[in-house]
Amino acid sequence: MSIVKPHKLGIIAGPGSEYFTGKVVKHLRKLYLDRYQKLSAALVKRHDMTPEALLDVVTLNDDLISKKIPRGRRPKVYTCPDFEIPVKYTRFANGEVKAEILQAVRGLRLFIIYDLANQYPVTVAGSDEPIKLSINDHLMFLFTAVEAIRIAGAEGITLVLPTYPYARQHKKSGREALTAAFFGRMCENCGVERIITLDLHSREIENCFRTTHLENLHSSYQTLIQLHKLIDFNDPDLVVVSPDTGAVQRNKFYAEALHRPLAMLYKERDYSIVSKDARNSNIKSISLLGDVRDKIILMADDMIGTGGTLLLAMRELRNLGAKKIICMVSLPFFNGNAKEEFDKAYKDGVFYRIIGTNGVYHDRSMTDKEWFIQADVTELFARVISRLHHGRALSPLLDNRMFIHRLIDNSQANPQAPLPGSKVAYPDRD
Repeated sequence: MSIVKPHKLGIIAGPGSEYFTGKVVKHLRKLYLDRYQKLSAALVKRHDMTPEALLDVVTLNDDLISKKIPRGRRPKVYTCPDFEIPVKYTRFANGEVKAEILQAVRGLRLFIIYDLANQYPVTVAGSDEPIKLSINDHLMFLFTAVEAIRIAGAEGITLVLPTYPYARQHKKSGREALTAAFFGRMCENCGVERIITLDLHSREIENCFRTTHLENLHSSYQTLIQLHKLIDFNDPDLVVVSPDTGAVQRNKFYAEALHRPLAMLYKERDYSIVSKDARNSNIKSISLLGDVRDKIILMADDMIGTGGTLLLAMRELRNLGAKKIICMVSLPFFNGNAKEEFDKAYKDGVFYRIIGTNGVYHDRSMTDKEWFIQADVTELFARVISRLHHGRALSPLLDNRMFIHRLIDNSQANPQAPLPGSKVAYPDRD
């Protein structure tokens, strides 16, 4: 299969995921156009032919494997397909949902891109106004789409889920379900071949799969690019702080990469209490291991839910003399009244900035906030989709430590140098 012509590749957007999907498709199209230009330049020189003659060969090969008899004139320039497969999502008055594929997908390898954590009103058939969908509503739309695709004869189904649902229910202390694993088995039973997600809450979840493959992407490079715009990586006052014991490995990675000390907050919790919002958490006490007085604090975590524990941690650090606090998160959910609580905390000078990815959708009311910075991960997902479709190795994208060390080392060696472009991060442009 040619790496410049994505035969049999289709992209489907879940309800509320159209914007993220559109950006992924835009990167995919640019990726294939760039590849063709590079391949064309190399083949024209190698085979002593004109670019027009090469395009004729490519067009002939496309016509030979096309399902339809080609009509019209030969194209004058290289084009790649739109990828997106239209789907009609319907929600009935009794709450039942349906997904209807509006185009033939037999023999295609389909990638369903779905932001299951979308809390904003979405437009679906059967409702005159946009409606809010719960996580369980989103899941039923997802499973009905998967089943519709399977029945329609698709060759393979891959779920692209920036947020893995029920990821925090990965262990049990009593008579409760391991719902993270249960979701994985449901996907396997539906015929899903692979799941692509972002910064999985616990690697233990990977152990629940028998036939489905799980690809866990990391947003550390994209968030560090945004962090570099805020601070100098050479600042001797920079200290990395783990917000709890569960995030130690993540923050240790940043501390080692930045060549800065690592501190940690130890929290004692009362697990008989459920954290309902940012004001009511189950934390009883917080202790600090390390020194943060007059320091710039960098904290990294996988998600912000209600944000209560993070706000408590940041207030504690400020009380201990921290000068500036920046937090990097992969999945900025901001559930409940978290946005209002973070607004208030920012006005009170509790923290400086929150850096989160667009793996969780937020509208302008959130992205325009002075304290929130969004890192774009759509190109990363686009490249993973392309590599999977063409059977290429994912390891250069799954393990991004080399690119991060290169970014930080170059920045510390020459703080005035401009930020590296995406060519540094993604070697398949080479």
